[in-house]
Amino acid sequence: MTHDALDRRQAVATLLRDPGDLLVVAGLGAPNWDATAAGDRPLNFCLWGAMGGAAMIGLGLALAQPARRVLVLTGDGEMLMGLGALATIAVQAPPNLAVAVLDNGRYGETGSQHSHTAHGVDLAAVARGCGWRAVCTVTQAAELEGLRARLRQEPLFAVVRIAPEEAPRVMPPRDGALLHHRFRAALLGSEN
Repeated sequence: MTHDALDRRQAVATLLRDPGDLLVVAGLGAPNWDATAAGDRPLNFCLWGAMGGAAMIGLGLALAQPARRVLVLTGDGEMLMGLGALATIAVQAPPNLAVAVLDNGRYGETGSQHSHTAHGVDLAAVARGCGWRAVCTVTQAAELEGLRARLRQEPLFAVVRIAPEEAPRVMPPRDGALLHHRFRAALLGSEN
């Protein structure tokens, strides 16, 4: 698979610009660092582990908070590890959940080996096969503004093809309990 030169950090900054009350589940590794670089905020739930779990965490959050928009921002390696989530989310069909997969064709967390998407696995086609009604693939920077709007308005599975170059890491706090508690307080209020 060849990738156009979409810069991952810039793509995520565009997608997360002016997030308002958007609930963001950022998968481990680069999506986590890019969400933090775009603006560390209590309504970002950044994962430090649980590879393959971001989409299912997003599903649970969307079902528990049906009046709130939820965006899962994850990578191709993590999505490949949690493919079953695509079928479960399609069957549940929460209207307030969108998933954006940053696909660089690499397993960034384990040494940047080529992922299955680099060998032809098409995550958008997999999502369609699982029953997702709205699926898209973005390869150009000019498409990001439209994607940004769609991610906040409709249930959508989006693949964003990015270049494999690494950006400097911008880390959220490493304390999982702190991340959990600040997210919960921002979502439900400090007394819950």
